[in-house]
Amino acid sequence: MIIRNHYMAQVKSEYLRDGEGGGAVEAAAEECRACAEKLIAEGRLLTAALYHYRNMLFLYYEEVREEEDAKERKSSMSKTQEHQDRKAAGLTPGVFMGAFEKMLEKWPQDGALTSWVKMFHIYYHNEPKSVEQWQQGRHPEHRRGRIAKLREDKLFEYVFHHVAIVNEGLLTGDKYQSIALYGDMLFSYFEEPKKFVNIKEDYEHESQTINDWLAVDPESHFIPFPEANGSNFYIIPEYFAVGTV
Repeated sequence: MIIRNHYMAQVKSEYLRDGEGGGAVEAAAEECRACAEKLIAEGRLLTAALYHYRNMLFLYYEEVREEEDAKERKSSMSKTQEHQDRKAAGLTPGVFMGAFEKMLEKWPQDGALTSWVKMFHIYYHNEPKSVEQWQQGRHPEHRRGRIAKLREDKLFEYVFHHVAIVNEGLLTGDKYQSIALYGDMLFSYFEEPKKFVNIKEDYEHESQTINDWLAVDPESHFIPFPEANGSNFYIIPEYFAVGTV
């Protein structure tokens, strides 16, 4: 099983230099890059990428998680509770992003405080079925991260239409594009060159739900970033972006 994860974090002001990451932040990013590359070599990650905008960090990673088969489930009572809890939790950012821990503000989530807040995965054009299927033909020259900000009165309309497009599964787009949401912030990961597919792998029928989205004036849903020159999504710089290919 491949789990696509999207997280965001906020760097404390004392670690910033001129509004962007200072030397301590860059050093932490290099340490985390090395940890991510180790997990990739072990086969636990396929891709890991960290991007930044002002005091915000955006993390995307693809975790390889083994599914328990019937035999495993039957014998699970003999395993330690520690192992069960670790397996259920999966690979959290704390496993390989620990160098940032003291630098990050705390966020409330799930009744506790966390350094990395999990974003809600709402939009994509393909679903990972296996490592082989997901990696087939994958030769990225660039792994990009971009962000967008939604207008408060249009946020739920945006989510409604994009979830509908995913559920329909006919809109063709980048195989690795992925959009997640937290609050009014969208974080999107994609790769170049793009590989065009759709969820149902049906190329004889056209999407109808995309017409509903186009009919509600997509441009009206966004508050463009000043640096984006009028574009809704703004490509942001990376600290690292690594993968198996």
